[in-house]
Amino acid sequence: MLLQNRLIDEVNTPDELRRLPESDLRQFADELREETISAVSVTGGHLGAGLGVVELTVALHYVFDTPHDRLIWDVGHQAYPHKIITGRRDRIRTIRQGGGLSGFTKRAESEYDPFGAAHASTSISAGLGMAVARDLAGKTNNVICVIGDGAMSAGMAYEALNNAGARRERLIVILNDNDMSIAPPVGAMSAYLARLTSGDTYRSLREMGRQLARYLPPSIYEKAHRAEEYARGLLTGGTLFEELGFFYVGPIDGHNLDHLLPVLKNVRDTQNGPILVHVITQKGKGYPPAEGSADKYHGVVPFDLVTGKQAKGKSNAPAYTKVFAESLVKEAHKDDRIVAINAAMPSGTGLDIFERAFPDRTFDVGIAEQHAVTFAAGLATEGYKPFAAIYSTFLQRAYDQVVHDVAIQKLPVRFAMDRAGLVGADGPTHAGSFDINYLGCLPGFVIMAAGDEAELVHMVATAAAYDEGPIAFRYPRGEGMGVDMPEIGVPLEIGKGRIVREGTKVALLSLGTRLAECLKAAETLNAAGLSTTVADARFAKPLDEDLIVRLAREHEVLVTVEEGSVGGFGAFVLHLLAERGMLDAGLKVRTMTLPDLFLDQDKPDRMYAQAGLQAADIAVKAMAALGITGTEAIGWLASGARSR
Repeated sequence: MLLQNRLIDEVNTPDELRRLPESDLRQFADELREETISAVSVTGGHLGAGLGVVELTVALHYVFDTPHDRLIWDVGHQAYPHKIITGRRDRIRTIRQGGGLSGFTKRAESEYDPFGAAHASTSISAGLGMAVARDLAGKTNNVICVIGDGAMSAGMAYEALNNAGARRERLIVILNDNDMSIAPPVGAMSAYLARLTSGDTYRSLREMGRQLARYLPPSIYEKAHRAEEYARGLLTGGTLFEELGFFYVGPIDGHNLDHLLPVLKNVRDTQNGPILVHVITQKGKGYPPAEGSADKYHGVVPFDLVTGKQAKGKSNAPAYTKVFAESLVKEAHKDDRIVAINAAMPSGTGLDIFERAFPDRTFDVGIAEQHAVTFAAGLATEGYKPFAAIYSTFLQRAYDQVVHDVAIQKLPVRFAMDRAGLVGADGPTHAGSFDINYLGCLPGFVIMAAGDEAELVHMVATAAAYDEGPIAFRYPRGEGMGVDMPEIGVPLEIGKGRIVREGTKVALLSLGTRLAECLKAAETLNAAGLSTTVADARFAKPLDEDLIVRLAREHEVLVTVEEGSVGGFGAFVLHLLAERGMLDAGLKVRTMTLPDLFLDQDKPDRMYAQAGLQAADIAVKAMAALGITGTEAIGWLASGARSR
């Protein structure tokens, strides 16, 4: 039910929020939650995390002087209420849409977003950098980092905590614990203790006691110091954070403004050292469908506001992620050495399907991609067949482990790289643009890219059968092409592509799911009298050298097409042709890649059109190589000319 005299209509910025009396904040938070639910029901996006931090968002902007005080949201999934408060309410229904707001924090979007984030566990490192810069410049503003308990599982977060605790800059870390994985009981007593221990009186008495204790013999002083630390830890928790050098406050109820406000004010007014405030929240708070299914409502498509029912896609084609998971289950039934690993993305990678079939052979290591890769390497040393299912964009975080722990040791780790290519609403931070490049330069790596969902089935089987070293296969987000599906996967010959359509003048060599667009382009070119071959490379490494040389010898034009950045598959093909001396023989070679820029979020088809990788773009590229350009090319296409 909508409230009367809506405060949210009067508040466009944190300055205006801070003019409200504290007694109005409960109503404002309720309205902010309603606005968040309403907006996401229209656009889709990340819902549960944002609903869980509504009160915390209100309290932080009310107590701290943002944007002068720097407020950093780790990952950014939970930043929708923050965006509504910070002057972006009028655009909140454009979030994750083409030309609209980013689904994450973004520096170019607002002065209230001091640090862009879409990958987890970066906030404390960035915040410490800001705190050091502040002190070097002689400034006095606060730096506040909000990080979830899931993001705290990443090693980077602990590296930052360790460094911050040792350096002693004034830094505030808010641990948003929405999984109850860390917290002792929360209630009035813990809130009272948090308020007491975060205040100046307690801290002054504590410091006085420390100073007096220094006059005691060293052995007694050390015991007294430890007793005080651990006694407080028993009452309030947080011994781990104290050991890392943080002053721990909490846990407190993150939905109770009467608890949050006094603690945050005490923390704001504290002038020395790093502080960690432990806040307990509920993901999806205030919207029953999300409260009852936190994982399902982490990321949503548009949904019915009343029932919470999410809209369904119209295609009957299976999603690539599901095809991968079901294929892996079939392979695992045949081979009990197959195990599966993910980094806090069981449903996103499809491994929840695998886990239902093989719970003892499924491992979720948390947001810890580096550990996931080396953990997989360890399994491989003992004869197991680990499939590390990690989004292409997240595998970037474990590159050193891929190089040092897997590739150099030639260990047969299987990398299932979901979200290859452009990903639509999640934008550039989640696009799988670089994996062909960063894996293709590593000796001994095998890299495959599925042209359609049927090919993905065979590539899972290929990876399961391959034991000579590391192997990776990439596939996109979303639904497949609707092709006929094989009952079982058949291992492919390593490094061998396939001819899909034969022609004589133009050759289109596709890697990945632009294959369908290449086939459409071939129809256009054939209608214009340009006989066109379409080949599916299948492998970026090793290349099918015989196939590529044949295409180069038998065609006047060779165009490579890939869903990756400059320097990938097309570059590998050019290198091969240069080494064979074929670039000196009049062959016209063109490469089509993602553009050398970060593409903002939009519908995938629009993004690929912007990238110039649609069927029409491919046809025009081939014609241009033959000298058919501009109005002449349009005329050729329109007239359906049968010869050059």
